[in-house]
Amino acid sequence: MTKACAILLSGGGSNMVKLVESMAEAGHPARPVLVMSNDPDAGGLAKARALGVATDAVNHRPFGKDRPAFEAELTKRLEAAGAELICLAGFMRVLTEGFVRHWEGRMLNIHPSLLPKYRGLHTHARALEAGDDEAGCTVHEVTPALDEGPILGQARVPILSGDTPDAIAARVLAQEHRLYPACLRRFAAGEREPIWLS
Repeated sequence: MTKACAILLSGGGSNMVKLVESMAEAGHPARPVLVMSNDPDAGGLAKARALGVATDAVNHRPFGKDRPAFEAELTKRLEAAGAELICLAGFMRVLTEGFVRHWEGRMLNIHPSLLPKYRGLHTHARALEAGDDEAGCTVHEVTPALDEGPILGQARVPILSGDTPDAIAARVLAQEHRLYPACLRRFAAGEREPIWLS
């Protein structure tokens, strides 16, 4: 039985596209059942529809600071779609402990750094400021502590002389498109051993 996978995004959805394309491969242990956003105008929703995946949006703005109410609506719609796994793919809302606990063990995220380095934002600028010689991305299970869940995979890229945060981001994004589908396939099949790409 394949696992029903929902993908949450806030923007253009490039990682979502790669995840959906990978799930179309023969023998994949997951299938996409919903792409959902907190922004009804997110570009990724149109891309998902073009790929034949159901879409939905829960605009976070009317909920104000009531994050639990927003997340309750998310969960209601995710469960109505039959979601068993969630992939966060550029979903730009901090999730409460209650939501994370409800989905713990079933929710993945991709983060643009080599965790545990540079949790949070501005990861590539911080890597440059630290004088690092490499950057990368990490797929991890989501736990209540920000960007601290068990690591499922990492991919590395070199930091080159004259690099800018945008230049690093472009190189890292290409690796994200390789790493996230590989980690989802393994995770949906019950494999938790991390993979390392370069």
